[in-house]
Amino acid sequence: MSEKKKAMIAMSGGVDSSVAAYLMTQAGYDCIGVNMKLYRNEDIGMEKEKTCCSLEDAQAAGGVARSFGMPFYVFNFTDDFEKEVIKRFVDTYIEGGTPNPCIECNRYMKFQRLMQRMYELSFDYIVTGHYARVAYDEGRGRYLLKKGVDASKDQSYVLYNLTQEQLSHTLFPLGEYHKTQIRDIAQREGFVNADKPDSQDICFVPDGDYARFIEEYCKKSFPEGNFVNEEGEVLGRHKGIIRYTIGQRRGLGLALPESLYVCEKRMDANEVVLGKNERLFHDTLEASDLNWIAFEDVTEQIRCKAKIRYKQKEADAVVEKTGEDRVRVKFDEPQRGITKGQAVVFYDGDIVLGGGKIIN
Repeated sequence: MSEKKKAMIAMSGGVDSSVAAYLMTQAGYDCIGVNMKLYRNEDIGMEKEKTCCSLEDAQAAGGVARSFGMPFYVFNFTDDFEKEVIKRFVDTYIEGGTPNPCIECNRYMKFQRLMQRMYELSFDYIVTGHYARVAYDEGRGRYLLKKGVDASKDQSYVLYNLTQEQLSHTLFPLGEYHKTQIRDIAQREGFVNADKPDSQDICFVPDGDYARFIEEYCKKSFPEGNFVNEEGEVLGRHKGIIRYTIGQRRGLGLALPESLYVCEKRMDANEVVLGKNERLFHDTLEASDLNWIAFEDVTEQIRCKAKIRYKQKEADAVVEKTGEDRVRVKFDEPQRGITKGQAVVFYDGDIVLGGGKIIN
């Protein structure tokens, strides 16, 4: 009789990771549940435990794990999270970009730091509650990352950084399910978090006030400056350049004769450029910090679908390598609000080809 495969389940306290843990035990794996403590509440300016990754969430995760006889541990990764996720988040804003910290958390915490712990403890797999799938393609001789079957919950976009080594030790048991089925399983099994709503906020900025968080983290305020139009005409004063993102229309605090949107942030001049909606559409971007999954590298132009934001629809595009770690992406139709700091992810049907960070 073969020895049971050992799985380390990343459990956040939410319904998805709890059902992932349940499905793995039902499939006969030898499992432990682990919760990552990623920050101290006082470090993010929150006095009470009302964020995800809170003590309450860890207790919920532990309760579910123990309800079906699974050992449960909490790993303290606060220093790694501050360096790899929070600092990158702040730096991207200061450089004029808009970051996606969930991508960085998956890259550096779940599939780097936690996987390192998996190896140290001689486990075979990391398991998370992501809606995505891993498959091995014999023809390519590569592991593939594929979309989850529930298109409305698919999370492949935030996982594009996974390497072949990581994919070979990762399982996504929810990838074949729809969210409604996951809720049904949790209710049927009587999980305490069966009806817990999905987390919507960035975990370390639960009130959504990114500017407050950045100023407290940096221990400095960002000065007011000018709103200008494309001709350089001053339209009013902004309250600090980090408070604005590309495509923003609301909250500008200006009485304008027509709707204008944030089209550009000139960090050196401390100016926020406003323009009409059509000014937000572009058909080309450049990306770097690339990771390819479906093949080793791009050697010639490829036609595929590309997605420039988690909730944005994929669009037809051509990808061309322009440097050692750089590609140019040319869309068939202009895309709205291409934003520095976000990810562009490439698809062929359900398969994630790879992705990178938008730099231009």
